[in-house]
Amino acid sequence: MTTQIKVTGTQSIGSIQFTGIEGGFREGKKAMLVKDIAIIHGREVKTINQAIKLNSDRFRDGLDIIDLKSKVNQNDLTENYGLEVHSVRMAKNIYLLSERGYAKLLKILEDDKAWEIYDQLVDSYFNMRSEFDTSHLSPELQMFNGLFKSLAKQELATRQLETKVDSISEIVAVNTVDWRKDTRQLINAIAKTQGGYTAYQEVQSDIYQELERRAGCKLGIRLTNKRNVMAGEGVSKSKREKLNKVDVIADDKKLVEIYMAIIKEFSIKVGVWKE
Repeated sequence: MTTQIKVTGTQSIGSIQFTGIEGGFREGKKAMLVKDIAIIHGREVKTINQAIKLNSDRFRDGLDIIDLKSKVNQNDLTENYGLEVHSVRMAKNIYLLSERGYAKLLKILEDDKAWEIYDQLVDSYFNMRSEFDTSHLSPELQMFNGLFKSLAKQELATRQLETKVDSISEIVAVNTVDWRKDTRQLINAIAKTQGGYTAYQEVQSDIYQELERRAGCKLGIRLTNKRNVMAGEGVSKSKREKLNKVDVIADDKKLVEIYMAIIKEFSIKVGVWKE
């Protein structure tokens, strides 16, 4: 049984703004409109809706997805959910996805860019918790609250030191077995220390530049050459355009090792364990 859906107002990640929504799936659980997901990922709403419909057997109603078209009146959709009157009238479905439903959608879309954004949304939106207002507590309870916070800070400082040691060990231990996934996670962590989602491209660019400097190569030229070879082999244009510099790095074992070393160095330098 679905819980009451509550619009919490405009949320933002970097320069991207979207409608914050809680409930629907479970009390206090955050959700997101397909309309906003489409904007964030640079896709059309109809493309996202089509992907959902083609894979409808994967989405569980009330757990992964809710169709607001049949559950929320038109005036509420336009006044509170940021939807246009014409869009509401014409739409056959107005989907709302839970974090679980959103993750399933990304497995269908399946591209590196989508997962980069997903990591940012999970950290900055889905897992975000509201601050508890303690101003209404009695003076005695406020005193105990302050005491507990002080003790918590001391324990946190100790744990942060332990976390730093553990994190450095984990960073150093990253190897070539699942390097694409591991390095992507580290880059996301680096970007978080530099300002979040909007810093991701800058961090990635800095890493590529350092790789080119150390390896004495031009990733852009290698990428163009790789696409040309694939074109000669009859590979579709859409598949060729999905290629990126990481695909080029993957073709050269030496580049993979240098790439990983740079990301490890950057991770330790900025202190990713602080996030």
